[in-house]
Parts: sequence; C-alpha cells; structure tokens
Amino acid sequence: MSTVTSSPWAAAPRDRRLGRARALVLVWLATTVCTSLVLPGTGLLEEQRPRWVALGAVGIAVFAVASAGAVHGAVTPWTPPRTRRAWIAALVVASVASLALVAPVAAGRWATWAWVGAGIVGVAPLLVTWRWVVVVASVCSAASVVVAGLVGGSPVQALVVTGGIGLSVAAVNWAPVWMWALLLDADAGRDARARLAAGEERLRFARDVHDLLGHSLTVIALKAELVARLPPGDPAVRGEAAQIQRLATTALGEVRQAVHAYRSVDLHEEVTAVRQVLESAGVRCTVVGQAADVPPDAAARLAPVLREAVTNVLRHSRATWCRVEVRLEAGTDGAPGGDATLTVRNDGVDARPADAHGSGLDGAAGRLADAGGRLRVERRGDEFWLRASVPAGTPARTGGDGP
Repeated sequence: MSTVTSSPWAAAPRDRRLGRARALVLVWLATTVCTSLVLPGTGLLEEQRPRWVALGAVGIAVFAVASAGAVHGAVTPWTPPRTRRAWIAALVVASVASLALVAPVAAGRWATWAWVGAGIVGVAPLLVTWRWVVVVASVCSAASVVVAGLVGGSPVQALVVTGGIGLSVAAVNWAPVWMWALLLDADAGRDARARLAAGEERLRFARDVHDLLGHSLTVIALKAELVARLPPGDPAVRGEAAQIQRLATTALGEVRQAVHAYRSVDLHEEVTAVRQVLESAGVRCTVVGQAADVPPDAAARLAPVLREAVTNVLRHSRATWCRVEVRLEAGTDGAPGGDATLTVRNDGVDARPADAHGSGLDGAAGRLADAGGRLRVERRGDEFWLRASVPAGTPARTGGDGP
C-alpha cells in the first residue's frame, strides 16, 4: 500500500545517516502538510458565523491529526500494520466528516473544502498506489465541484484547487518518500549481501570439512567393521586397529590445518575492505603503513579491532575523514619481535565520552589483553583516536578445545 517497499516489521535504521534522512523526509512532509492546511484555515478568517468557525476548526484539526498519523506511518516501515491501517481509516473518516464540518465555512467567499480536498489528494501517493491516487483525485475533485455548487462557490475554481493543486502537492510529497524508499532498499540490500557472504563462507568451510573427513571416515568405518568380524586373538586385529588409529590421527590433523587456515586473517585485505566501505559512505580514508607485513597471529588479533573501529566511525560519528595506520615496531635494540600497532583516527566525534564511542571496543580490549596487548581510545578536540597494539609473536587463540 505504501510507497515504502520494505517490510513493515523492519527494524529502525541503525545507520545514523539513514535516521537523519528519515528525519529530513518527515520535516519535508510536515512542512507540505502544514502548508496545505493554511489555506483551509484562511476560510475560518472569512467566516462570520461563530458556530461554523468552531465546527470548521474542529474539522480541519481532526483532518490534520489524521493526515499526520497516516503520513508518519507511511515513512516508518517498522510501524505495525494494524496501527498503519488504523491511521488510514481515521483519515478516511476525517475526510468524510470534513464535508459536513468544513464545506459550509466561508460559503461563496472562499473554497475552504476545496483546499481540504487538495490536502487529501496530496497525501494519497504516500498511502496507496498511483492507480488509486487517480481514483482519489477524481472522487475528491467531483466532491469539491458538488460542494462548490451547493454553497454558491465557483466549481471551476474548486476543480483547479482540488485537482490541479492537489496533484502538484502529491508529486512534491511523493518525491522524497520515493527517495527514502530507495535508501531503505539499498540498506536492506547491503545487509542481505553481508548475510549472503557469511552463508557462502560457511558453506565453503562445510564443503572443505566434508572433503577432508568423508573419505577418512568411510575407510575407518569399513576397517572397524572388518575388525568386528575378525575372531578374537587374530593377529590381523592389531594391524587393522593400528591403521584405524593412523587414519583417525591423519584426519584430525587435516581438520586442524583446515580450521587454522580458515581462521587466519589477511590484515592487508581487511584494510582494503574497510577503506572501500568508508569511501563508499563518503568518508575520505587514508591508509598508512604496510599491513601485509604484520605476522598472521598478530593480524588475527588486530583485524576485529579494525572492523569494530570502522563500524563506530560509520555509526557513531559524523566523520568526513579517517586515517588508518598499521605499524610493525622493532623490539629492544632494533631486534625483531616488537609490537604490531593499529591506529585509527577520525573527525566528527560527538559530545559523548570517548568510551561510549562503541561498546564493542570493550570486548576487543579484553581479547587484546589476553594476548598481552593494549587498547587505548581518547578524544582530542573533534577527533577520535584508537590505538591497539599486540606482540607480533603472540599466537592468536581460536578459542575452545576444538580440533
């Protein structure tokens, strides 16, 4: 029904830029809706009868509230469907009631209800498809002409106001909501691509494990069946059991090797990926240092910190630039085995404390501490600094006692 095509149960936007875009759309629509109500209000100034001034004010106010609720639901995809339908029903009731409450206001002197009809046509594209917009515009235009004939107004003027100006307002309202829908679809597509990539990686790993274990386990099962059939005390039992042990040990070693390769991290590729993400979001990114020189064990420790830092740049700041620096420091007296350091700087920091820049950094700090590393964050003016270091020779623990 609504122009916004995303699921009504979608979560509120996590990206602050998307939230700001929605706020801009709401301000835009609120401005046009309020402006369209100014001209019906002009009819109240032209009306001399206090009774009709009061009734007209009630009719216009009820219509304004119902319009605001329906429009808000149209650009808020996580609004429950029942609430959205209730607001649309309220708008229909308020529109019908306005015929009795507003139409006689300033009869013959001002096309009061024609402007209400224009407001109805103006919000229609946000609530129904364009095919129904034509129906709504036709019905409202016909009603406006009939009202003008009954109260002594100009049918031509009423038709121009409700039909012509109403469709113009509809186009003005529809454009930002259409762009908002595109932003929602793009954000949903980004999340879908991330989930698809994760799913494909899990499938790849599952195929690798299957290829490694399938043959070995089949042979182990056959040999175990053979051992079960051999008579007790047969010298061949010991030989078959030894082969089963060797097969199991080989399979276990292959799985461990596969898991180690699967969990290894290329920090250079991580830096390249986050640079592309930042620049696609309009944040100028500068990379300093040679991430490819960082040993794999240290890279596995620093990569999650880099991802968390960049996530915080995108979600918790108004950054226009970001600098990522990777260094491999020498040990004492220039000997190898020093620290691998990652420094991330960005502007656009808000007024919150530095440690609130991202709660995920607490977990990253704990993982670094387990490896003898350190994580420090601080705010320097309008800049946010993150510096992580870990001994270059510290092996990255994969967690658990898995294979």
